[in-house]
Amino acid sequence: MKNEYSKITPYIRKLAELSAHNNKIVPEMYTEHKVNRGLRDMNGNGVVTGLTEISDIKAKEKGPDGQYIPCKGELYYRGINVRDLVNGFLSDHRLGFEETVYLLLFSKLPNAEQLAQFRQTLSDYRSLPTSFVRDIILKAPGKDMMNVLSRSVLTLYAYDENPDDLSQANVLRQCLQLIAVFPLLAVYGYQSFQHYHMGKSLFIHLPKPELSTAESLLQILRESGEYSPLEAKILDLAMVLHAEHGGGNNSTFTVHVVTSSGTDTYSAVAAALGSLKGPRHGGANVKVVRMFDDMMQNINIEKEGEIKDYLVKLLDGQAFDHAGLIYGMGHAVYSLSDPRADILMKCAKELSVEKGFEREYALYETVARLAPEIISEKRKIYKGVSANVDFYSGLVYRMLELPYELFTPIFAVSRIAGWSAHRLEEIQTAGKIIRPSYISVKPPRAYVPLNQRK
Repeated sequence: MKNEYSKITPYIRKLAELSAHNNKIVPEMYTEHKVNRGLRDMNGNGVVTGLTEISDIKAKEKGPDGQYIPCKGELYYRGINVRDLVNGFLSDHRLGFEETVYLLLFSKLPNAEQLAQFRQTLSDYRSLPTSFVRDIILKAPGKDMMNVLSRSVLTLYAYDENPDDLSQANVLRQCLQLIAVFPLLAVYGYQSFQHYHMGKSLFIHLPKPELSTAESLLQILRESGEYSPLEAKILDLAMVLHAEHGGGNNSTFTVHVVTSSGTDTYSAVAAALGSLKGPRHGGANVKVVRMFDDMMQNINIEKEGEIKDYLVKLLDGQAFDHAGLIYGMGHAVYSLSDPRADILMKCAKELSVEKGFEREYALYETVARLAPEIISEKRKIYKGVSANVDFYSGLVYRMLELPYELFTPIFAVSRIAGWSAHRLEEIQTAGKIIRPSYISVKPPRAYVPLNQRK
């Protein structure tokens, strides 16, 4: 049996067919029973399931006739427009991720002294238990970085002398430690994979205490440990824009659901990682980059007509992965614009000059201009379609020479800030376990004794 651990046997296939055959639930039944499938109403809007002070998304505004119409997208962290937050630290020529984490956790912007102390706290926490890298990461190298990250988080439970204490101070301590070490877990897991599965040389850099989270990630990832100020600035900005998003996304909702059961921090974060690993949630930026690779290999990107034809073929399922999608275009909430994409687009252009990616960036600009019109025409979508944050983040990560395997883990390195804020909020405000209701559509039937079954 050991040699067939991952093998799908004929018996298993037969059971799978039986399972599929006996599933009688069809899409029309959701309408019949007035069930909001996927917690979305008939217009695709998320069903309200809770209250939060952490973040908010604005994608519609009330028109003169009282009806809501699409508007320019805005994102707020604790009531502060992310555009203003970003402009604030960029105009001061400093990095902003730690300030953003402080804002999300404590609902206030830190002054200079508070920010310095908070950065020092994260730096002090940016180390793993003795022999953790050797015994946990290097001795069991994995091929999927999100699974490695999740496994490492769950293992940290065993190193915590007080893992199940749900007091505010203890959960905050756990969250801060996870925020601090997530770059280490992600990068060391990748380096283990590169060495044991890809035959590359192994190197493990210890983080330098004076560096920020973004700087630390670049320093421990690169063999030289070197990076430019612009590289650190743009990775930091990308992390700020991925740190939180409205509370209604799948992984953050997972944090609320799991936290409401009274479980520990490590289990709640591991559950969120499992959600983010799903291709419908994280990883879209990898698809974007690979789609553009395919485009550049198969058409003359200097000719706009060929670009248009390629985009039509994508929607018709005749190009790239034949999924019928233009990756990086459109969003479940935003329509006219994604504020994160607006911000990242400008920095991507700046980085493209330093890295010699001007030609590729020009192609992204062209696709961002052409795709909305083509999608609206082909799909009959009239609410508006625009580039989302994944459209540009993949290009940014590529220009930063980040490996594809780390695209989604770096999303997690950023989003652990929002997850932590939501876990603390759920513990403070919730009194009941989150328990949704399902309608059974299977009528009662008689039990058949074993000797009478066919």
